[in-house]
Amino acid sequence: MSTQSTPILSVLTEDLLIRINEKLVQDSDRKIWRLICKEFHRVDSITRKTLRVLHVEFLLTLLKNYTNLHTLDLSVCPCIEDGTITLLLHRVDHSMWARNLKFLNLSRANGLKFSGLEMLVGACKGLESVDVSYCCGFGDREAAAISGCGGLKELRMDKCLGVSDVGLAKIVVGCGRLERLSLKWCMEISYLGVELLCKKCLELKFLDVSYLKVTSDWLRSIAALSKLEDLAMVGCSLVNDVGLQFLENGCPLLQKIDVSRCDCVSSSGLTALIRRHNGLLQIDAGHAISEFSGNFVECMQELKNLNAIIIDGARVSDTIFQTISSNCKSLIEIGLSKCTGVTNMGIMQLVSGCVNLKTINLTCCRSITDAAISAIADSCRNLLRLKLESCNMVTEKSLGHLGLHCALLEELDLTDCFSVNDRGLERLSRCSRLLCLKLGLCTNISDTGLFYIASNCSQLHELDLYR
Repeated sequence: MSTQSTPILSVLTEDLLIRINEKLVQDSDRKIWRLICKEFHRVDSITRKTLRVLHVEFLLTLLKNYTNLHTLDLSVCPCIEDGTITLLLHRVDHSMWARNLKFLNLSRANGLKFSGLEMLVGACKGLESVDVSYCCGFGDREAAAISGCGGLKELRMDKCLGVSDVGLAKIVVGCGRLERLSLKWCMEISYLGVELLCKKCLELKFLDVSYLKVTSDWLRSIAALSKLEDLAMVGCSLVNDVGLQFLENGCPLLQKIDVSRCDCVSSSGLTALIRRHNGLLQIDAGHAISEFSGNFVECMQELKNLNAIIIDGARVSDTIFQTISSNCKSLIEIGLSKCTGVTNMGIMQLVSGCVNLKTINLTCCRSITDAAISAIADSCRNLLRLKLESCNMVTEKSLGHLGLHCALLEELDLTDCFSVNDRGLERLSRCSRLLCLKLGLCTNISDTGLFYIASNCSQLHELDLYR
């Protein structure tokens, strides 16, 4: 009696195939899946939520196939223009692909102007997030087109050089639900536009005004944003302690503050801000504050929930590290690039209490030796990123400790650490999860050392062998 085998696909229902497809996390695995057969390709097309288009000529075909998208990324299609959008909306049923679209990335789409943007926004009624960063030709007309997204919650307009207060006014009136807004490098925006923004968009949680002509008047208005959690003001040379005092009495929910490269900010202004916001999670004052006062160090004791502090370029002391170690137990990132006063003792004190550190930047901390790196490796077993550029006294002993204790290490910068040799790389190769390794100007390594790295660090994505 002969038996006939049943094809396996006939017993796998669509629901089962969808559940299997959802288990595929890696893009490479999903690609193999949809190439196996037409049924697998069909399941992939109905479940796919994110699409990043690499070539604009395939856009029409892709949007016909993928009709349940939440995210459409066109950031690597800079040649997209109004004509492309016209063709797309006429040849492809946009009621299918646009109906669920929430996130649209048009970063660097410089060919797209008012007409195309208006058509695209009109077709995608449910948009919640739009990125038009580095569309340098965008101006107030394009901003007016974006204002048609009434449900918009997030907008990135970095380096949209033609957008002025007029365009910003259109957006804040049309998009009153905004929660996240980035205006970095939008140089035509002034106090008038930001004042209106702070009056109309009361749901704002994130605001980036980096490199704009931010003054104390701006911060007086920003302080009225009762739901603001994250404020970035990188490179705002007019921001001073007076402006920070306005923030001291406002923004009760503030969790992250970035005043890096704000030349007129001192530790006194930052201290005043911290006193009223002891729930801060992240502070970035890199290359802004030259030296920290005793009051600042005292205030650090209140930051029990702090998880990141960047103080690049400052003069520090062991006392600061002792204070951080004793009080900031949740710290996962610290930036000390080009700081003076960083010693082995200070680092040992730091890591004795901050054992959860995952990112440490010690670039150009030239007094650091193997003793400090050994302490880091012994204490911070979850370390992911360590930057040691120009730490010339680091030797193979440090790499041995990292290889032995930091199995999760993903990024290591040893640029200009000329004491690093092949023996050190052999010991480091135990860090099998390394993704990025920088060995520029390390003149004592050879093919032998690289052989160990290549043999054991198969996930490596970036290798820097400069000079």
